[in-house]
Amino acid sequence: MTTTDPSPTPAPAGTAGRAGTNGDAAPDTDPAGRAPTAGATPPGSAPARSARRGRPRGGQRRSGLPYLLVLPATLLFVLFVLAPGLYAVLLSFQSRKVTGGLLGAGSKVVFVGLDNYRNALADSELWASLLRMLAVGAITIPGTVGLALLFALLLDTARARLTRITRLAIFLPYAVPGVIATLLWGFMYLPATSPIGGDHVNFFGSVSVFFSVANIAIWGAVGFNMIVIYTALRALPPEIYEAARMDGSSELQIALRIKVPLVVPAITMCTLFTVLASLQLFNEPNTLKPLSNAISSTWVPLMKVYTDAFVNSDIYQAAATSTLIAVAALVVSFVAARVVSARVSLEEK
Repeated sequence: MTTTDPSPTPAPAGTAGRAGTNGDAAPDTDPAGRAPTAGATPPGSAPARSARRGRPRGGQRRSGLPYLLVLPATLLFVLFVLAPGLYAVLLSFQSRKVTGGLLGAGSKVVFVGLDNYRNALADSELWASLLRMLAVGAITIPGTVGLALLFALLLDTARARLTRITRLAIFLPYAVPGVIATLLWGFMYLPATSPIGGDHVNFFGSVSVFFSVANIAIWGAVGFNMIVIYTALRALPPEIYEAARMDGSSELQIALRIKVPLVVPAITMCTLFTVLASLQLFNEPNTLKPLSNAISSTWVPLMKVYTDAFVNSDIYQAAATSTLIAVAALVVSFVAARVVSARVSLEEK
């Protein structure tokens, strides 16, 4: 007679924990014998390994990619802006003195302190060139920003047609180098080659030359500023215009009472850019100088710096003058930015 053993048959190796003593499924256990929490990923599974590989080592580890991306621009700024600026400041405290008695056999560079700055501030020609630059800026700044705003509003109207071609045509003068654009305008100003009435109007008169120079600067910058303002207009929600039209507002009222106040930050930025560009006026008058007797070699401050450095061979005085111009530009830009930001904040409140 055969006797049946009532004890359960042991599970094969490697299957322990997969079935209970009564054949029911049971959860796996870890080596310590603890049952895992519901929904937990086993330590040796693929998701767990991927999580460990993706976790940064050494705590809070940051990627160096952002620093690598800004490295080329930083190097260019240091090499072509910061280093020459610091070198110019160093030269501004020096001067070259002739040695060797009456014969002047040699020369040496000596430290002169603030003498170059005193000479620059006492130079009447520098102040006269500054006034001429401000006169051109008084025409350029409102002309550039005003035309850019006008073109942007016209392109943003509901009845505007051929907007892409028009935008390209307005932006195209900005893509032309300043020297080339000035030469083109210079030949259009000359009486012998002028297609715009140069034989009847003296574009190079003592007063009209300011408008001639400002005209070149305006058409060279209005395209960029137009794109900035037009982009700000396109970002506004169209529901505002639809509600205004339902209330009976005309396109002119929508432009003046809705669009212009909403794009004041963009207009402000364009104004600040134009002010800084006006302080750096050089290409236009320097290129027109051979064509006009009304433009001297020191007509604007940067032309005076150029004349002192490369015509009079006095790089130390030129360095002092350029440092004063740079400081003045920084002060003007800082004050203008603060005033503009305060005005924008006041309008937002």
